[in-house]
Amino acid sequence: MALARLHGGPLDGQIIPLGDADDKLIVPYSETQVVYNRRGEPSNTGSADGPTEIDYWYDEALEDISPSDD
Repeated sequence: MALARLHGGPLDGQIIPLGDADDKLIVPYSETQVVYNRRGEPSNTGSADGPTEIDYWYDEALEDISPSDD
């Protein structure tokens, strides 16, 4: 299993498990979804250096992200 390391946007710094390592990752966020694009090559691909990590960088939100009215 690989891990996605998210950079930028509202989920900056989050690490989430990946089923498939596509070039685009769409992640639910609040009442919308945010899009992250893959950059670079996977790291930690050896058998003894932990789970494979892939960097994804923020691209856009599919709808406006606004603070809660609570």
